[in-house]
Amino acid sequence: MAASGLSYNILTGIDIDTIVQLAPSPSYVVDLGRLRHNLSILGEVQQRSGAKILLAMKAFSMWSVFPLIAETLQGVCASSPWEARLGHEEFGGEVHSFAAAFKESDIVELLKISNHLVFNSFNQLERFRPLWEKERGRVSIGLRVNPEHTEGHTPIYDPCAPCSRLGIPLAEFERRFSEVGEGPALSGVEGLHFHTLCEQLFEPLERTAKVFEEKFGPLLPRMKWLNLGGGHHITREGYDIDGLVELVKYFREKYGVEVYLEPGEAIAIGTGILVGEVLDVVHNEMDIAILDVSATCHMPDILEMPYRPGIKHGFDPGEKPHVFRLAGPSCLAGDVIGDWSFEKPLQAGDRLAFLDMAHYTMVKTTTFNGIQHPAICTYEPETGALQIRRSFGYPDFKSKLS
Repeated sequence: MAASGLSYNILTGIDIDTIVQLAPSPSYVVDLGRLRHNLSILGEVQQRSGAKILLAMKAFSMWSVFPLIAETLQGVCASSPWEARLGHEEFGGEVHSFAAAFKESDIVELLKISNHLVFNSFNQLERFRPLWEKERGRVSIGLRVNPEHTEGHTPIYDPCAPCSRLGIPLAEFERRFSEVGEGPALSGVEGLHFHTLCEQLFEPLERTAKVFEEKFGPLLPRMKWLNLGGGHHITREGYDIDGLVELVKYFREKYGVEVYLEPGEAIAIGTGILVGEVLDVVHNEMDIAILDVSATCHMPDILEMPYRPGIKHGFDPGEKPHVFRLAGPSCLAGDVIGDWSFEKPLQAGDRLAFLDMAHYTMVKTTTFNGIQHPAICTYEPETGALQIRRSFGYPDFKSKLS
């Protein structure tokens, strides 16, 4: 899910130095040329495989670029009524909704704007049956299954970890069928969904799909669609696109189902940077540069995963003569981004560009300590124009509180 600092090529072809000069600090900047590059790859996958690809809004919800993305992708997948509403209003296309559990008010709202509604348990399927059965034919109902096959490299992001709350394991299907029979247990269910990956290439999906088919394949002939979830780094260098195309075609042809993919990072990977500025340099056993960007406020996965982002003109400690610890301005003692080395000493006013900062950043930011939220910008390489799509001020901070 969130970026882990894996070793792969990012931000190829983006004029970062120009963007850093043009952008306000702090700011997230998405390069539209690179975004179009990613979309062209995803468009090729759709065309060759027949799959429908959705934008996973949990990773990237920058709705000002939804019109561009909607030229290629088929819709969005949402994890809440608010995400679904944003996708419905700003993206168009299909809206697929899933959450670990819903309130009744969630179901009422989601049934108005969703094309697919996926439940995480038989309990919720049956509890809300009187509501969704009224919309049969307009809203397609699915169940999320848990293949219980772990491919995740970070436990906190592994939906198949032991005791996971996400997805229905095969044993629960078998128990339900023994109690009420297969027909009643799946009455009205038209699709199956699994999501097991986290920023991975094709091979983990191939292995997972094999386990999924062994366990749940007997149910597919009665289904209309299959959703292979997210976590697919399709646009990353080295991804086996031919393998993905063949896998999708296999399920479509063997079982007669529509196949969906719902990547988030694959749309935004390598498209964006976070521009920050050095506010001060202090010394306590080492040089520490305090920035106007914060790990806890603007890059929370640094602390949660943890991971180490790339920096333009920044190197591992020891590679260059001047080593600095980069830290945020908040009062959190652990608001530390990491240690890097540089050709020249950092000083107040210097600009830095953190790489691959489009996904799992804007969607997870906070205004802890009242720290300024970065502006949201786009850069058009064809014209050299940087556009501030949204800036934030005190009223945005105040409006979250009461």
